[in-house]
Amino acid sequence: MALKSTIFKADLQIADMDRQYYDGHMLTIARHPSETDERMMVRILAFVLNASEALTFGKGISADDEPDVWLKDLTGAIDLWIEVGQPDEKRILKACGRSNQVIIYSYSSMSNIWWNQIANKVDRAKNLSVFNLPAATSQALAKLAQRNMQLQCTIQDAQVWINGDGESLLIDLQTLKVPADAAK
Repeated sequence: MALKSTIFKADLQIADMDRQYYDGHMLTIARHPSETDERMMVRILAFVLNASEALTFGKGISADDEPDVWLKDLTGAIDLWIEVGQPDEKRILKACGRSNQVIIYSYSSMSNIWWNQIANKVDRAKNLSVFNLPAATSQALAKLAQRNMQLQCTIQDAQVWINGDGESLLIDLQTLKVPADAAK
């Protein structure tokens, strides 16, 4: 008998001072049996960092043709494709061809090795941004995972504060790649 996804609920209150975005989101997250709390919480972080009314979770680990999080326009065209983890260069380049913008949020102690192996192969992707979440931070983020979460998220000067269940976590993402026009 196949294991079923575990359902998590997250009440997010987002104050993104960098983008002037202030809103609340009630999310229902299906965590695949093979997905860890750490990966699920990084998916939620990716949602927080790019929050909008139309942003949604993809089918996740079980779908090869969908990202972890995405934003489609009213015609169904993909504006934003967000991957979590360490996708291979073929998946990254395919996503760059299908979407206006692609963002990858890597995490784990092996992220630097992964990035060193594929950086030259994806350098030609002009719509790709890659950020790394230090392993200690992603592990601390995983400790905030609960079946019913209330998270307050504040973003200012590219720093993220997440408060939940009496804990407060500062997140500083390391920039590995951004499009040339965004780096200015």
